[in-house]
Amino acid sequence: MAKFELKLPKMGESVAEATINTWLKDVGDRVEVDESVVEISTDKVDSDVPSEVSGILLEKKFETDAVVEVGQTFAVIETDQNIPIAAAESNFEKENLKASESDNSQSIDEVEKVEATVTAAKSLTAPLSSNGTRFYSPLVKNIAKKEGISQIQLDQITGSGKEGRVTKTDIIEYLNNRKNVQTPPIEKKPAVANPIVSTPSNFINIESNTTALASFNSHGSDDEIVEMTRMGKMISKHMLNSLQISAHVQSFIEVDVTKVWNWREKIKEEFQESYAMKITFTPIFMEAVAKALRLHPMLNISVEGDQIIKHKSINLGMATALADGNLIVPVIKQADQLNLMGMTKHVNDLASRARNNQLSPDDVQDGTYTVTNVGGFGSIMGTPIINQPQVGILALGAIRKVPAVIETNEGDYIGIRQKMFLSHSYDHRVVNGALGGQFLKTVKDLLEAWDENRSI
Repeated sequence: MAKFELKLPKMGESVAEATINTWLKDVGDRVEVDESVVEISTDKVDSDVPSEVSGILLEKKFETDAVVEVGQTFAVIETDQNIPIAAAESNFEKENLKASESDNSQSIDEVEKVEATVTAAKSLTAPLSSNGTRFYSPLVKNIAKKEGISQIQLDQITGSGKEGRVTKTDIIEYLNNRKNVQTPPIEKKPAVANPIVSTPSNFINIESNTTALASFNSHGSDDEIVEMTRMGKMISKHMLNSLQISAHVQSFIEVDVTKVWNWREKIKEEFQESYAMKITFTPIFMEAVAKALRLHPMLNISVEGDQIIKHKSINLGMATALADGNLIVPVIKQADQLNLMGMTKHVNDLASRARNNQLSPDDVQDGTYTVTNVGGFGSIMGTPIINQPQVGILALGAIRKVPAVIETNEGDYIGIRQKMFLSHSYDHRVVNGALGGQFLKTVKDLLEAWDENRSI
């Protein structure tokens, strides 16, 4: 027997630490190779750490919510054999070809059947993701993907792991018996129109903690109480911190994007045929923002205490809505160095991977300015909250067809134009109104001067 130290693996550049979210194994539990031991989180990306060896969990070095540095030992496992650490196999392909090491051992023939199913179903599997109530480890998602298990089927597998999680043994057992498994109906929960909203304490005469708690938690017997997801809690905390840190002010401007609209309408079909992807308005607007930041570098900054950090790289965050209603902000690195084709590829790739829960920790790091599209939900403008430690965020409103006064050398006339509002929130501690307004005017000028004869 030997003791093996599980260390926090490197999770990408600029990621130096992670927070322990949930322990999936308790001291004394059996752990198999590649079986998840702990769930961790870095910023908004959740992941889990599998074991590199089989054995018994002897010690947890950290409790839940503790911060662990990359390379630091977080658990100790007593291995089954006194073998060199380098010999521990953690590759899924090798493990998938071996018989399961659970109590319900499987024959070689059963494993070969699983392998055959992997090859047949590989091209039929849609992307799988965790949701607000269930988290799936990469190992489980890989098996489900290669076996052709749909998201609905995966969500209905009974989990034997901690808090009902689906383990490798559970999914292999499901595969062996799924011919005889009848899919149960999906339980539909009533929609919740309004979660409980707390009232700021300075508006309430709080005489005791009991009175305050009763006023905050009052609800009817028929009301449903919904626990916030982990990501929802993190976003809530992040937004509140931003409001407490930055002096938010807003500037608004209306932009005539008729030339941009007409140009996109003219080239969008040819673009999709030539490059097998769509061109939306988002990369066009991101290109204009990157150019404006290059002209106004004091908006491409962050604040650390009493110091201003001027960033050489322009890394644009792109707020993206997820299926569960939460937001995540993947980052386009060196955005000012990209042409429109490169910007389009990055926008489409990051948006797709964000919605399919496939972003890496590096994808959401090092943003220097953020753009959010409130127009996608029909809003004509908004007042977004700054994404700390940045000092500005731009909201794109809906593009609308409106009557407008058009000035010409022959006089003014009324015409139909495509217009939108840009809403700029910025930190008044370090960005004054003149700079905030000039930046917004620059973005407007770049979009209104769009060349309708521009090539792809």
